[in-house]
Amino acid sequence: MGRTHPSRPTLAKVAEVAGVSVSTASLAFSGAGPITPETRDKVLAAAAELGYTGPNPLGRQLRSGRSGIVGVVIGDQLGRSFRDPVSVQVLDGLVQVLGEEGLGVLLIPGVCASGPDAATGLVAVDPLVDGAAMDVAVLVWGVLEEDPTLDALQRRGVPVVVGEGRPVEGAPLVALEDRAGTAEVVRHLVELGHTRIAEITLPFGRGERSGPVDAARLAQVDRTPTRHRLAGVRDVVEPVLSWETPASLVEHGRDAAAEILGAWVPADERPTAIIAHSDLLAAGAVIAARELGLRVPDDVSIAGFDGLDLPWLSPDVLTSVHQPLREKGAALGRAVIDLLAGKEPTTVTLGVGLRPGTTTGPAPR
Repeated sequence: MGRTHPSRPTLAKVAEVAGVSVSTASLAFSGAGPITPETRDKVLAAAAELGYTGPNPLGRQLRSGRSGIVGVVIGDQLGRSFRDPVSVQVLDGLVQVLGEEGLGVLLIPGVCASGPDAATGLVAVDPLVDGAAMDVAVLVWGVLEEDPTLDALQRRGVPVVVGEGRPVEGAPLVALEDRAGTAEVVRHLVELGHTRIAEITLPFGRGERSGPVDAARLAQVDRTPTRHRLAGVRDVVEPVLSWETPASLVEHGRDAAAEILGAWVPADERPTAIIAHSDLLAAGAVIAARELGLRVPDDVSIAGFDGLDLPWLSPDVLTSVHQPLREKGAALGRAVIDLLAGKEPTTVTLGVGLRPGTTTGPAPR
């Protein structure tokens, strides 16, 4: 004969043992409504006796019409995002704020990993964007001019929060003063006497491209952080060479700097400084300079953007523009909570600041 198991205690059983109605027992667990402390204590005592831990959270979500889930669209391959400490720190701040409110997080790549549709050539969104239950979607790295992910979310009626992107009607925006910050670090290089300054950029849009940037390509930039940092450089100088990368990873910065400092430019015209749009790209440039036998900063100065702690680059410490990464994530989280509370969407702009390191110095004679 099979072993019998006691049935799971229910709210109705708790109400029966406590001698109250089911609705009164429910109020005891919700912490709201017209119920006396004595009645609440009676219900909680009955629950403890029966081993009842509270209403089913899924049922509570269904009754409220919410899933309790926030979709976080990172717009890149998940594996690559977790190699980038910028993404990790932003997500850390975001998840902490949402977790404190009892909200779960669903990470979504955004664009389908299989790439464009073979028949139409159109970019497909990740299936989670089209079908996953979520109360709000956070577009961590903004939106493109033609953005299928944003279009799909709006068709579904899912409200969005935008990080570092173009404004979207009805959506809170968390922005960054990255144009001003980039200009500040380039002025730092100019004040050190550098006139031949090259640039390693973030990706311009969808797709992965590596190579020099001309005027026609500059007109095609579609990512807000890239656009702002390109403008910040040009607010101070016109770079002697600008090199686009497919992603903000160390290896892409290394490859770009190897071209800028090696094969692409004659030795007597070599840039004396490189400004990279991210610290990982700048770290790659430092590695490339070392491999070419160049001293940093004696032969070439290198600066980045993000303000990351990169102990593995020792003894070098990057000169960089510090941005408040965890605070950016926390600001996105607070925007989600405000949106769910029915508050009017606002724009929050976070400041940045120059953090000098050991990788910039006077221009070589």
